[in-house]
Amino acid sequence: MSEDTRIAVIGLGYVGLPLAIAFAEAGVDVTGVDASEHRVGQLLERHSPIDDITDERLSAALDGRLSVTLDPAAIHDANAVFVCVPTPITGTKDPDLGPVLSAATRIRDNVRAGQLIVLQSTTFPGTTTGPFRERIEESGLNAGVDFDLAFAPERVNPGDPASASRDVPRLVGGSTPGATKRAAALLSKVNDRVIELSSPDAAEMAKLLENTFRNVNIAFVNQLALLCERMGIDVWEVIDAAATKPFGFMKFTPGPGVGGHCIPVDPYYLAWRAREFDFTERFIELAGDINFGMPRHVVDLTAEALNERGRSLKGARVGVIGVAFKPDVQDDRNSPAAAVMAGIAERGADLRYHDPHVPAYRDAAGRTHTSVGLDSLLHWADVILVHTPHRAIDWDHVYETADLVVDTVNSSRDRGAKPRQVLRLGAGWS
Repeated sequence: MSEDTRIAVIGLGYVGLPLAIAFAEAGVDVTGVDASEHRVGQLLERHSPIDDITDERLSAALDGRLSVTLDPAAIHDANAVFVCVPTPITGTKDPDLGPVLSAATRIRDNVRAGQLIVLQSTTFPGTTTGPFRERIEESGLNAGVDFDLAFAPERVNPGDPASASRDVPRLVGGSTPGATKRAAALLSKVNDRVIELSSPDAAEMAKLLENTFRNVNIAFVNQLALLCERMGIDVWEVIDAAATKPFGFMKFTPGPGVGGHCIPVDPYYLAWRAREFDFTERFIELAGDINFGMPRHVVDLTAEALNERGRSLKGARVGVIGVAFKPDVQDDRNSPAAAVMAGIAERGADLRYHDPHVPAYRDAAGRTHTSVGLDSLLHWADVILVHTPHRAIDWDHVYETADLVVDTVNSSRDRGAKPRQVLRLGAGWS
């Protein structure tokens, strides 16, 4: 087996860009291919579009073995091709393989015999050896005969550069034993441990298990939070107490919902695939629905907080702090803030937000909002809704200044909240 010294990475986002740079830093010649003219332009200007890659690291890679292009013809010259594109869901929560199949089409039109094709996008079991393979084989070349095919799921955690480091084990399953070993050998250049699985299907299922596990447990603590609210118990105290057990417990916390590129999406990929085998995944679908329902509860909490002051949500000034899907990132994909803000606006409130990482944001109803200054927001709003607890925000100042706060993430803990100043999700009034 000859060594793969030239690779192409299709998709230069939160998954593809760190992968491309890691390979370039490992001494592999890398061509990054992206369909977005804006994205390629950003990269050529040496401006990183993601939190986990600094401009300096990007610039060093471009001065080294990394190049970027809009031209999919660059795929033809690579020994191996990695596909790192989004896998969203439709409005009816069915898998949307459009980006994956679009990438497969670009490969089909530029593939050559002897290449290794590796899909990394999180998807349901059967994608790699099914529609993805079938689209590429329209070229006349066959997987396992003319080219090698494998699935190696990404494990990137946006906002945590260590998640793309060598220390994180990688999974890989090929359509043939030879494809598995070839992909594993290549991935070992950027990962210290590569775990070989029996098939792409097994690797696809393992990735869905990882993310569905998180979604189910988040749904459980969200349900527990709603119960604690009714019972007058502080769910945050309960969770911290349970987390003192040194075995058999993993800490999850409630919040306004789930966001990002995986957790709100992947359980529906698994449930959809299960239905194709006449197997109904009610448990997984229920967990997803619980988390999707949390933004509505946050809107109700905001109305409840205002009602405490004799105010209606209609006509009130609501200031939202944080719209990114998690703290300390600019990534707002699938953030529950979209549904929260749309719900608040639909009930007649005036709405503004502050986020130091997200300068403009579009809510679920399609309205575009622009971030305002924190002080401006605090002095303008009748109620402050804390959605994303970025470390860059002066939280002591928030709680010293705001008269009324709805805290969905326990940011008010140990901040000396005044009586009836803070209504916390899962805990009630301060």
